[in-house]
Amino acid sequence: MSGAKAHLVIVDDDDMLRPVLVGNLRDAGYLVHDFPSPVAALTALTEGSSDSAKPDLLILDWRMPEMTGLDLLRRLRAAGLDSTALFFTSYNDTLYEEAALTVGAVDFIDKTRSYTILLRRIELILGRAAPLAVVSEPSGLIVGPLRLESGVHAALWRGHKVDLTYTEFCVVEMLARCGTDVGYREIYDVVRGEKFAAGDGPDGYRANVRAMIKRIRLKFIDVDAAFAAIVNFPGFGYRWSGDV
Repeated sequence: MSGAKAHLVIVDDDDMLRPVLVGNLRDAGYLVHDFPSPVAALTALTEGSSDSAKPDLLILDWRMPEMTGLDLLRRLRAAGLDSTALFFTSYNDTLYEEAALTVGAVDFIDKTRSYTILLRRIELILGRAAPLAVVSEPSGLIVGPLRLESGVHAALWRGHKVDLTYTEFCVVEMLARCGTDVGYREIYDVVRGEKFAAGDGPDGYRANVRAMIKRIRLKFIDVDAAFAAIVNFPGFGYRWSGDV
């Protein structure tokens, strides 16, 4: 995608936020089309209007007139549009996040987060973010603003201590050291041991992993409200994205 403008489509009925977001993303070098209505977006994206070139990324609100962003994504998928999608919404309950990720969104961002966080997430999704250097030291690991002291199982984020349990520390260390996507099963093996069965059904352990990652995120947010370094890849697992 290097050298070409990535095409973003924003669907949001907020007439104050949407134009600002469009302007900021255009200033960042993206080709942006926006729709105040999910019905208008569905028509344009499935019936060949001038704005219907397949987008590289869909940025969807949740609650909108006529249909929700979730319903819109379902109908776009049914119509054969497989563009990557993220939700940017004030509906920040875990229930909404899990529903969005189940349908195929790759990220779910609360509107209270800063534009800088949204932009960084977009860059990561589209593969435009520069990789971080991972420095291994005898005492631990440094990845961007994260420092892990393995001997005492201590985590520092931007110089501030993060109060992780031993197991949470091990999960963070695994994600940060790998620097790539780590599967739900791999993460759970760190928590409970290889092939340990838990939860409802053969994949029930995934709910336990999601709950643990949520706790870890909240602990980092306690020391840095802009923390967004753990990125979810639906159906697979998580990645430590680095300096965000």
